[in-house]
Amino acid sequence: MTFSLLGDRPEQLLAILVVEALLGYPEALHRRVPHPVVWAGRLISKLDRTWNAGSEAAQKWAGVGTVTLLVALTVIIGAALEAALTGWLGWAVIILLGTTGLAQRSLYLHVRKIVLSLKQGDIVETREYLSMIVGRDTDDLNDRGIASAATESLAESFCDGIVAPAFWFLVAGLPGLFVFKAISTGDSQIGHLDDRYRHFGWAAARCDDVMNFVPARIAGLLICIAGMGGWRIMLRDARKHLSPNAGWSEAAMAGALHVQMGGGATYDGEWIARATLGEGERPRPSDLTRALAIYLRACLLLWLVIGGLIWVL
Repeated sequence: MTFSLLGDRPEQLLAILVVEALLGYPEALHRRVPHPVVWAGRLISKLDRTWNAGSEAAQKWAGVGTVTLLVALTVIIGAALEAALTGWLGWAVIILLGTTGLAQRSLYLHVRKIVLSLKQGDIVETREYLSMIVGRDTDDLNDRGIASAATESLAESFCDGIVAPAFWFLVAGLPGLFVFKAISTGDSQIGHLDDRYRHFGWAAARCDDVMNFVPARIAGLLICIAGMGGWRIMLRDARKHLSPNAGWSEAAMAGALHVQMGGGATYDGEWIARATLGEGERPRPSDLTRALAIYLRACLLLWLVIGGLIWVL
């Protein structure tokens, strides 16, 4: 018997995960039709230019308005699409639309590119690849610094690029998925603590924290299972992270690899003190390879969990 609150979403989600892993978002398509996240980013940039001004209170309310507008638009679009897409063809279109919200394939390919570049010894090229997935400055990083930053990004992105969007699709279908991606995009663009966004980006950052709260802990759990360890470090160190959520998957990965991650880093020329996660030495390039294998197993575990839901329900 199908659980009415979930409907066909478990079956759709499993199909989305499989199709996205196989196809991703093809570059040829991206050149013709920009990824939906690009559209959300353009809207946020426009609102930033026009609304982010005035007193601190005015900036904060403008930020709340920005998030409210993003949520309203994405809910309307998602709900309208689900209402219009019926039958087997509609089911297939929902699956294709759902794949735009996940990043299993693109994250794997990008980190694999970093791994291969490290093996070839091209440190300059590797730094360029790394800069595409991390916010910190990469110009002065050596091979261990690159491996550490890439491993942290891989672990964190497993949550906000895969587990969280899958979770919100399961909970609320396309509207839930679209809202999560819009909020995540808003957090990445304006959810910073610098002078420009401290107040305007406050609402986006807090909403992102709320939406990632449950998925972050699920992601940490999956990484520990996939890595056959890391529980003690995750439970001990997750809350040391500056983010209330990112520490769960990062600490789990550090524990599974028996390495130490985190620590201070430079962002836009400014040194930011951060707690360390885990024990042992800093990750080597070989540890990044191991992290990528854990990531793949964790993705497969997520598939199995969704498959289990389908079987049980």
